[in-house]
Amino acid sequence: MRILVLGFTGYLGGHVTERLRALPGALVLAGGRAPGADLAVDLATVSPERLAKALASAVPDTVINCAGATGGDAVTLAEVNARGPAVLCAALREAAPAARLVHLGSAAEYGPGTPGVPVTEAAATHPIGPYGATKLAGTVAVTTSGLDAVVLRVGNPVGAGAPPTGLPGRMAALLREAGSDPEAVLRLGDLSAHRDFVDARDVARAAVLAATAPGPLPPVLNIGGGRAVPVRDLVRGLAGLAGFRGRIEETTAGSLRSAPVSWQCSDSTAAGDALGWRPAHTLDEALAALWEGGRTP
Repeated sequence: MRILVLGFTGYLGGHVTERLRALPGALVLAGGRAPGADLAVDLATVSPERLAKALASAVPDTVINCAGATGGDAVTLAEVNARGPAVLCAALREAAPAARLVHLGSAAEYGPGTPGVPVTEAAATHPIGPYGATKLAGTVAVTTSGLDAVVLRVGNPVGAGAPPTGLPGRMAALLREAGSDPEAVLRLGDLSAHRDFVDARDVARAAVLAATAPGPLPPVLNIGGGRAVPVRDLVRGLAGLAGFRGRIEETTAGSLRSAPVSWQCSDSTAAGDALGWRPAHTLDEALAALWEGGRTP
């Protein structure tokens, strides 16, 4: 099986590629902007025609699209998260219409949740802000493409390589900078929100299962940890792993992306039914992987 991973050097793309390379019988093709890519492509700028020619040469049986932007201005987010999947679908229809497409979406597409009520794939989508809106636009492009495609709507991934554009990665960077200084003060935003954290390794396993599952799949599957965890618990857990001896101060201001969303949790029952997938790692294990993954040898 020839499996093309777009965004292979990214946070989740790296985890997906690593897991695929341990899959017997899989030929993994790397796609993206990084040097060494088997298929050099930037979904933010490539034309459908040029991408179709590249896909025709690669002859993939499956494409896993891990390319995406979590930070940047609205233009950057739209180019990568909305235009990119639309161009990819157009190119696949032309060059490899029988290939399966697995696209990584985001739970941010749902917008604010109701405390105590995990959202299913049938829930209405009402994202707040450019990130969730552009991710939803990408999902719509994939689910209406007519391809053999599935969107994995991922919760808040935690694990080795987490970028500083998200809270786990940013917190890890701040803790490394603070070290063991007892006078260190970390000033953070409001940490009272609840999020559905999922280990990046579990996300990768879901992507591989979706790529190799026989027969058609539901158009959208939630991939989450299954619990709404206070963000404050994540911060405290990571601070404990770091041996942080300073002080954490919260302000009333949150990030523009997450402040209006006080509670999020996804129901991943459908992924269990369709893929046999359930989260295998705890949040503590995910935090340990995040912290150890950034240690200097």
